[in-house]
Amino acid sequence: MGRRTITVHQVRALLAGARRAGIDTVPLLQEAQIPPLLPGDDRARITPAQFARLFRALYRTTQDEFLGLGTVPSRPGTFAMMCYASLGCRDLGTAVERAVAFYGLFPGGPRLALEVDDGEARFTVHGHVGGGAEGDTAGDRAGGLDGERFLSECVLAIWHRLSSWLIGRRIPLLYAAFAYPPPPYGDEYEVLFDCPVRFGADRTTAAFAAQWLTAPLVREEPALDAMLRRAPFDLLSRPEYGTTVAEQVRRTLTRRLRTSPRLPELGEVAARLAVSPATLRRRLHREGTSFQQLKDHVRRDAAIAGLAESSEPIADIAARLGFSEDTAFHRAFRRWTGTTPGAYRIASGG
Repeated sequence: MGRRTITVHQVRALLAGARRAGIDTVPLLQEAQIPPLLPGDDRARITPAQFARLFRALYRTTQDEFLGLGTVPSRPGTFAMMCYASLGCRDLGTAVERAVAFYGLFPGGPRLALEVDDGEARFTVHGHVGGGAEGDTAGDRAGGLDGERFLSECVLAIWHRLSSWLIGRRIPLLYAAFAYPPPPYGDEYEVLFDCPVRFGADRTTAAFAAQWLTAPLVREEPALDAMLRRAPFDLLSRPEYGTTVAEQVRRTLTRRLRTSPRLPELGEVAARLAVSPATLRRRLHREGTSFQQLKDHVRRDAAIAGLAESSEPIADIAARLGFSEDTAFHRAFRRWTGTTPGAYRIASGG
């Protein structure tokens, strides 16, 4: 309990390549225990476990590491061979340059680059990485564009987290920029990349201090073998670094909810973080959220996980999350997701 849920917009983007290829996505959604009608609701969200199951089902069905989102497939094992090719390098910069050269051998994949100037290094994805086919409908083209962007975002996230893994230290990003307008879930990007984010840039890139490129690699083949058994999904999973005030508050609320249905008030959390309530409220506002919104999100994510991943009675979930009446829980869940707890559980097979 407590892991962040994932917006349905990312589910649609993940499915875009399969749909463009004419693959029936309903069985894939059912295998992932995701209600087939859920992607049509803009407010819907799923658990990380559901997203992982869908990712693996798509990987198996498409036999493509890009899940049909690129212009040509990337055969299973390509990413692993890139990692093995880079593992013996003396430092991170050399490893990234080798990875760029490796993927440059394959047409149709993301056009990657490492750019360095004025003490700043940037992972950059140039141009579009996917494309529509003749005869696509407007909806197909829109879905394909979402898929292209999603693939670019995945590439940036994987490069950053793989680089951090290779040197055994988290590389803090200075910023991430995207060459398109903000999507409907644009406010979630700062959580995904743990850095300031901007849209409408001239390129899609993630920047960090160039000094990290001199860091030596500390991983050996046995560790790489173990990591690859969990890749790429573990590299895409949202890390919670605890570097923002909102993350610290969310972590405090999540821990309390594991032991008590009564979530702490603002003053109690402020005292735990050694700041005044006014300061905490002001810092959360600067990060684009509020204490009440974080409380709602923690309860929402716990409710979705409880309904999708367990057979716990709905009344017990409501009580565990601090709702004194089932009707109040039903109203809140409909506000969060657009459906009722019972309908969500039946559809997801929970």
